[in-house]
Amino acid sequence: MAATTSGLETVQNRLSAITLYQLRRWALERLADLLLITLIILMLFPIFWMVVTSFKTNAEITSNVLWPSELQLRNYIDLWDTVNFGLYYRNSLIICSTTTVIATLFATLAGYALARFRFPGSNIFSVAVVGTQLIPGIMMMLPLYLTFREVTRITGIQIIGTQGGLILLYTGFYIPLSLWIVRGFFAAIPPDLEEAALIDGATRFGAFWRIALPLARPGIVATAIYVFLTAWDELFFAWVMDVQTIPVGIRLYVGQYANRFDLMMAAAVVVTLPVLIVFFLLQKHMISGLTAGAVKG
Repeated sequence: MAATTSGLETVQNRLSAITLYQLRRWALERLADLLLITLIILMLFPIFWMVVTSFKTNAEITSNVLWPSELQLRNYIDLWDTVNFGLYYRNSLIICSTTTVIATLFATLAGYALARFRFPGSNIFSVAVVGTQLIPGIMMMLPLYLTFREVTRITGIQIIGTQGGLILLYTGFYIPLSLWIVRGFFAAIPPDLEEAALIDGATRFGAFWRIALPLARPGIVATAIYVFLTAWDELFFAWVMDVQTIPVGIRLYVGQYANRFDLMMAAAVVVTLPVLIVFFLLQKHMISGLTAGAVKG
């Protein structure tokens, strides 16, 4: 009888311990959920406030009205009427898209070569590529500006103040890091797959095109998104090169219409839309690209 009672007590103790563990685990999970929801709200609230404010009148903004009495679609119409946003948009789309294509193409080819081939100086070249990122871009601006001006004086080819000049500058700045990122994805692909394709009669380029490139596509897409978004938000070089991209237009716009908060919020919404569209359309590739292969190489 005593043994039975002792056994029941042991079972009850174990059940109590299990129940306490489950309660503690449940409480920690709910706390984590609460913290996550809080962080999401903190990150999304500025975007929400920007969109809501863009539909208010300037008087409602200065009086801290929470919700507009009437949606002011006129803010967006006035935005395009008062500022040449079409020019800024066209310049940014052409420059960022062209830069993304060229930088991603060069990074893909060079990254594959560094990941698969060993040649004299390959390690030094790889280190030098990363080393360029240690030099602040602002230190290169004056020498580059003087070089571009000298090239224009000698050849007559205008570089400063043109889309081509800014594309050349952006491409040169974004290729090194893009190359290093793409190299990591190619290095994570087992070489045996390409060797099997070579044995089956494929050429080296055929193995790259049919085997390595599809497997590295998430990383290449993530790299392209990085280049596009970075170029889209860049202000300093575009300002110095005298090219009217969206960041330059926003800067000029703030200086001219410092008291029109309604138009500034409308401009912020218009500028943010392409970034959101690109992200939501390619987020699957971007997330998989950031989590696959980036730890090797």
